[in-house]
Amino acid sequence: MGDDDAAVLCTDRLRLRPWTTSAADLARLTDIYGRDEVSRWLGGPPSVPPEELVARWAAVHDLDPRFGCWAIELADGTVAGTVLFKPLPNGVGEVEVGWHLHPDSWGHGYATEAARAVIERGFHAGLPEVYAVVRPGNTASLAVCARLGMAPLGRFRRWYDVELEAFRLMAPVVVE
Repeated sequence: MGDDDAAVLCTDRLRLRPWTTSAADLARLTDIYGRDEVSRWLGGPPSVPPEELVARWAAVHDLDPRFGCWAIELADGTVAGTVLFKPLPNGVGEVEVGWHLHPDSWGHGYATEAARAVIERGFHAGLPEVYAVVRPGNTASLAVCARLGMAPLGRFRRWYDVELEAFRLMAPVVVE
């Protein structure tokens, strides 16, 4: 996979691409992250405007091409949400996979499909393990972790200074 391939990832049903500052992307970002049913699981709405989110997410990939924050685009062009793959804050190199979807895209398996794609990309890049952190009570995201085969590690405050359920998925062992 070349560097340019990292910009867009495709699955059977999804196209994962960088968020942009287009009017449509900014409107969708505002809609997704302005909804209480989304932001309550993230500790509140973003503290920066959508243009700044796009710039920060682009910087994640620019700093290390293994990482990124992608828009999850459906075949009809609708953006279902965000999938992220980046180092956990205050960590020692642990990498997090996460997903934030618009309620109109819940229940279709998009979070699992998008997360699986970026996890496989990360494992292909040599990462030994991937983590997910979920607010207690977020049954939908807990189910995604289970579908991904992630092992529960218990509750931690380490990364985000709030108690979160932590999960880990180890890279498959490759036998040559």
